[in-house]
Amino acid sequence: MISLRNFALRRGERLLLSNVDLALHAGYRVGVVGRNGTGKSSLFAAIRGELEADKGDVDLPGKVRIASVAQETPSLPDPAIDFVLGGDTEVAAALKAEADALTAEDWEAVAAAHIRLEEVGGYDATARAGKLLHGLGFPAETHQRAVSAFSGGWRVRLNLARALMMPSDLLLLDEPTNHLDLDAVLWLEQWLLKYPGTLLLISHDREFLDNVATHTLHLHGGGAKLYTGGYTDFERQRAEQLRQQQIAFEKEQAERAHLQSFIDRFKAKASKARQAQSRMKRLAKLAGTEAVRMEREFRIEFAQPNRLPHSLIRINHGEAGYALPPQAGEGARRADGGKAPESDPNPPPRAGEGATIILHEVGFGLEAGDRIGLLGPNGAGKSTLVKTLVGELPLVNGERSAHPDLRIGYFAQHTVESLHEGQSPIDHFRELSPDASTQSFRDFLGKWNFPGDRAFESVDGFSGGERARLALALIAWQQPNVLLLDEPTNHLDLEMREALAEALSDFDGAIVMVSHDRHLIGLVCDTFWRVADGKVEPFAGDLDEYAAWLRTRPAAQGTKIRMAEAAPTPPPKPAPARKPPNPHKLAQAEARMTELEEQLAAVDAELADPRSYADAARAADLGQQRTRLQQELEQAEQAWSALYEAG
Repeated sequence: MISLRNFALRRGERLLLSNVDLALHAGYRVGVVGRNGTGKSSLFAAIRGELEADKGDVDLPGKVRIASVAQETPSLPDPAIDFVLGGDTEVAAALKAEADALTAEDWEAVAAAHIRLEEVGGYDATARAGKLLHGLGFPAETHQRAVSAFSGGWRVRLNLARALMMPSDLLLLDEPTNHLDLDAVLWLEQWLLKYPGTLLLISHDREFLDNVATHTLHLHGGGAKLYTGGYTDFERQRAEQLRQQQIAFEKEQAERAHLQSFIDRFKAKASKARQAQSRMKRLAKLAGTEAVRMEREFRIEFAQPNRLPHSLIRINHGEAGYALPPQAGEGARRADGGKAPESDPNPPPRAGEGATIILHEVGFGLEAGDRIGLLGPNGAGKSTLVKTLVGELPLVNGERSAHPDLRIGYFAQHTVESLHEGQSPIDHFRELSPDASTQSFRDFLGKWNFPGDRAFESVDGFSGGERARLALALIAWQQPNVLLLDEPTNHLDLEMREALAEALSDFDGAIVMVSHDRHLIGLVCDTFWRVADGKVEPFAGDLDEYAAWLRTRPAAQGTKIRMAEAAPTPPPKPAPARKPPNPHKLAQAEARMTELEEQLAAVDAELADPRSYADAARAADLGQQRTRLQQELEQAEQAWSALYEAG
């Protein structure tokens, strides 16, 4: 159990949390939420012992094993799988002892190392590390590549895999879905549901929180309050509490007014003096309920396009990839506040005299009112398709046609990175519209939560979320009729994500979006296309059906990691025909998995109830039941997978 008693925490001169009393029981999966700057990451640092409490205590069990994701990944020559395996320090130590003993030809030490490897599960450690890499999107051929050969986003995944590899009682994850594609997010969700320890999770992805968290810890106004359930449950409970608080406040204010009126009328009358005194005491004892201070409702909008032709962009028989350094395409005006970047921030390989083809035989059209979500693993070509639609990346072969009135609003990570250091939001807007008035810029920026003097501050001091918000504001200012959005929610908090979802839902133009935020993409998009295995194909179903479909396939299928020295990838070969699985046996295996999942869910529901911990024996029994059911479910899943693969 984690216990905070009279806990207070400062960051510099700023008091983040005060008078926090909190108990988190073993097995809780806690989503930690709150606006940026409320102290979420600082609370994690205090739990890890890296930040000292200003007052009070953080009590942890004496031998608790804490795992968390490192912020930096050194540029190591070690193979990726060895780096991940090193997360299990006991296994790594046992393997080193075995290697040293073999080198010294000390056979007694070799035997001792083998016994130790058996004790710490060392013989299946490499397989476990491989499964983690596979689930997070690393194809098998990349497992032996050096850590230094991976780009920044993939190194973040390596750090996550290393943290998951470590045996732990307490797992701290701070925005773990950043840099993950939707496929990897869905895999991570399932992994965390099976994690047997206590989980503390900071995330701005409400769907992820709803599916993983048994409890929600809300940091607000210097306090911390624990709610039962996921983020939607928390919202519902908090709304009801605020409603009751406002009712109590209004009732108290009415009583105050009544008491004060009596005191004012009769305090000077001798016959009423005693009653007036009594009412004065009553007035002094009233609780002082605070009025509800409603958190500001944040609302943004994309203006309706001046012109909205029916057929906007079309790619016919397209071969998309890289032959020469990307140049800005012709025939479309960009509405992202500047020209195309000179190079991709994570460039794929170029193939000498030829071209590296990422996507083959692309047929894709965008018409007014289309709202398309792109699905598929990172590295499979989603960003390549978006850049080709923008015109930033010319087709290697095929035809791209665009309407003369096409006006594209393009958001990608380099859009945020291309903001000019030392300049203010007003300066950026003035570059776009030199003749517009400063007041018109200020009015517009105010709607995007850059009020007053914030519009004149240098972007140097802006957070990642503020920079992303400014980049979106610059796009909205230019009234595009097509929005091409590549992971627009990175660094955005929940409030901004909600506002963006509403704004995009009201936008009349066409939208193509890449996002790992299922809540956003599910609200905004009504059709989905899958980009994988060198193909761009419609997906007949919604996100729930996509998640279910993914579970029938090996994780990360179709992923291609882009690396500086990688060889060109040939067109994918058609998969050999497979005999269909035995439907009767497959149905039996699926029924067994469903039965075990239901039993596990029932045990999890009991474990999520604080009352279960009043009886220590019952709590221990539930923990043992969960471990047994977990093992049986894993065996059932393996049996089902074997049936499916055997065909």
